[in-house]
Amino acid sequence: MPVTSVESDTEALTMTLVADFPVDPERLWAVFTDPRQLERFWGPPGWPATFASFAFERGGRARYSMASATGEIARGSWEFLDIDAPRGFEVVDSFVDETGEAIPGMPAMRMTFAFDETEGGSRLTNVTYFDSAEALEQLIAMGAVEGSTLAMNQLDVVLAGLREFAQGKGTQLEILDDQHVRITRLIEGPRELVWRAHVEPDLMRQWMLGPDGWRMSVSDVDLSVGGKYRIAWEPEPGTEGEGFGFDGETLLLDEPRRIVQTEHMTGTDWPSTTNDLSFYEEDGATLVTLLIEYPDAATRDAVLATGMVDGMEKSFERMERVVIG
Repeated sequence: MPVTSVESDTEALTMTLVADFPVDPERLWAVFTDPRQLERFWGPPGWPATFASFAFERGGRARYSMASATGEIARGSWEFLDIDAPRGFEVVDSFVDETGEAIPGMPAMRMTFAFDETEGGSRLTNVTYFDSAEALEQLIAMGAVEGSTLAMNQLDVVLAGLREFAQGKGTQLEILDDQHVRITRLIEGPRELVWRAHVEPDLMRQWMLGPDGWRMSVSDVDLSVGGKYRIAWEPEPGTEGEGFGFDGETLLLDEPRRIVQTEHMTGTDWPSTTNDLSFYEEDGATLVTLLIEYPDAATRDAVLATGMVDGMEKSFERMERVVIG
């Protein structure tokens, strides 16, 4: 993980994040000053960022928004105070409403981004300055330390490129905290087709089967916000096992980039999870990222113990072979 420390200082009224990367400072500078790359990591998992504008000049402004899995929107604005390419820049970061106006009662913070060369690559030092101890405590209470750590730890894949980072590694599982895991898989195929394979029943039945010897017996999907779905599997003759299925509701739909759904094991009293599925394409390859929110660590561990990740890898292999071709 790139982030090595996040420390708050109640006397200096600062929060300082330090992260190290195996790239030169110019490459690190590039991802922080290109909105299309910046929005791939600025929002923490479950709150991806979109930069609507980015006037990168002294006195210029950038506006961004972050959307949660349930459709909540958090908006922010940067005012660029100083730019010293490629060593760093300084902004005022403010919470804003849909018109871009600062939200009363929410703090505005001065932030500096410094990119320094190290023996192994480069170091990011991000210092946030607060006007008062109350403002610092307010941001920490809102999860600023955890959120900034999770956000910056997403930078590895952006800096490396999809194929260098993920090709040949299969389905990867990261346990982020007690309630969240992130599962990633690189698919050698265009995002549009990978998206369709995840939402169109005719394609789902061809690959979303887990180990060999199973078939999808139910694939009812209402692909709309608030729409319900139900999918189920049963073993083929000669294969041991009992059928099972899932049902849920679509919470957010941003075709072909993101879909968020609840998931509940049909016929059980197991609690539902929230599954945040996103797709990013680069040079003809698509990174599939599934962020799962569990109610607690016990449920997380019970689900992972079923061999879910291995079953997903078998399905992804089948997708590449049967659907992508």
